[in-house]
Amino acid sequence: MEAERLISAGRHALAQCRDALQVVTEAWEAQALAQVIGSQLALCGPKELRGEARALGEGGGRGGGPASPIDVPLLRAGSPRAAQLTAVSDPLRALTLLSALLGEVGIALVGVACGTDEEGLYWQCIEAIDATDESGDRVRAMLRRLSAHESGRVGPDSATSPP
Repeated sequence: MEAERLISAGRHALAQCRDALQVVTEAWEAQALAQVIGSQLALCGPKELRGEARALGEGGGRGGGPASPIDVPLLRAGSPRAAQLTAVSDPLRALTLLSALLGEVGIALVGVACGTDEEGLYWQCIEAIDATDESGDRVRAMLRRLSAHESGRVGPDSATSPP
C-alpha cells in the first residue's frame, strides 16, 4: 500500500480511539510507519534525504517501540499497519502527512498521560511521546532538506528566465 494511504489510515484510526490503550497502540503504529517510510527513503529516496531517512528507519536508537510487545496488546494480534507499505512515490507529500500524523499522535499521548493515574500507562506515554517527538524532528529535517533542494532547483532556472 502507498505511504499516503497508510498515513491516512493511521490518522483515521487515531481519531477513532476510545480509550488510552488504543491511543498508545496507535502511537506505536505511527512510529512503526515512520520507521518503514524512513527505511524505504534511505534505500530508494532522494539522495539528500538518505542519511536522515536511515536514522528515522532505525528509530533513533530506541528500538522502534515499546520495551516489550506485550506492552501493547493490540500489536500482538497482528503485524503493524506499516508492514503493508509498498511505496513512497511522493516523498514530499508523504513526509508532510507523516509530520501531521506524528503531531496528532503527540497531542493524543499528552492527553492520555495527563489523564491517567496509572503509573505504568503514564510512563508508556512518556516513552511514546519521546519517540514520536524524535521521529517528528527527523521528518521535519527531511522536509527542510527537500525544500532547500527544491529551492536550489528553482534558483538557477529562474535566473535564465525573463522577468
